[in-house]
Amino acid sequence: MSGRDIPAVMQIQAECYPPLMQESEAVFRDRLALTPATCWVWSLHGQHPAAYLFSYPSNKDIVTALDQPFKIAAAPDCLYLHDLAVAPAARGRQAANALVAVALEQARADGLHWSALVSVQQSQAFWNTLGYTSAEVLHSPAKENLASYQVSENQAVAVYMCQQLS
Repeated sequence: MSGRDIPAVMQIQAECYPPLMQESEAVFRDRLALTPATCWVWSLHGQHPAAYLFSYPSNKDIVTALDQPFKIAAAPDCLYLHDLAVAPAARGRQAANALVAVALEQARADGLHWSALVSVQQSQAFWNTLGYTSAEVLHSPAKENLASYQVSENQAVAVYMCQQLS
């Protein structure tokens, strides 16, 4: 991902998330500047981006709140997948799977032992197919940060998920 991809990333976000779950352009740009090696886009035939993934080196059981900056761990053991979105027009083309595969390959190359994420919008079954399982978050501030994804009473519950990398 590069800075020139941010307008397309913002459009994909708008197509994939309700307004209360959308994060600011400033936060996206800050995340990309902080961790460019762990932020990716997927494009169909070299066109403009149709999917994106923001991730960063962290520690297991740490959750970044919605629309907050990343905090890079001093001694990371986990690649936290913060935001994966695929434009509706690109769905069914394995873009999400490709982005996650690249991220996990990078995590293994970096010697990380875990990958974690927050599943939203009833995506838990998708993440299960990629080897993630739900895990309970009991401590603060991770518990409060997880709750930040519950932006309305009608929305499905956000679930913390992780997998051990081999």
